[in-house]
Amino acid sequence: MLSNIGIPGLILILIIALIIFGPKKLPEMGRAVGDTLKEFKKSTRELTSDSNDDKDETKS
Repeated sequence: MLSNIGIPGLILILIIALIIFGPKKLPEMGRAVGDTLKEFKKSTRELTSDSNDDKDETKS
């Protein structure tokens, strides 16, 4: 779905977001999305490492 957007589509989405949310709110939203993704990746890594530890324990 997102592979067909391209550069012009991304620019249009950013312009619309800037118009809707304003220049003050947009950086805050971007920071919040970045923090959320970072936490999600951290949790995913912890879950996969836990499952890998469980597999190693069952093999022993």
